[in-house]
Amino acid sequence: MKRSILLFSVSLTLLLSFRILPQETTKQNSTEMEACFETLEQGLASDNEGLKAGCIYMVGEMRCQRSVVALLKILHSNQSEELRILAALSLYKIGDSRGIFAIKKAITYDESKRVQLICELFYRATLHREMNSTNIALR
Repeated sequence: MKRSILLFSVSLTLLLSFRILPQETTKQNSTEMEACFETLEQGLASDNEGLKAGCIYMVGEMRCQRSVVALLKILHSNQSEELRILAALSLYKIGDSRGIFAIKKAITYDESKRVQLICELFYRATLHREMNSTNIALR
């Protein structure tokens, strides 16, 4: 009985240690990242709305600078409000000055009040982030 309890305790400890302890993340080499970015850019040019939405989101999460021009095109000319909002979100996350300027202009010139409102939120968040970073630098 004591032996089975001991064996159970050791097994449980080993199992939990593998789950709790930090695990090493795999590093992708530059060719894998290039292939990933190429695939995302192909998705941005797709006619499939779901695929395009997923790719727009992922380039924002990955902060992919090279996708800024494609995102600008989506923000300016896509018919879908949702995709324009998603493009604005990704541009905000990337933080490129061209994207922030496009978000600022969408506040005034986008045909949808919904897109204008959300772009205004993104632009204000950018100003707030810049103001906070300036305050931190001054301290």
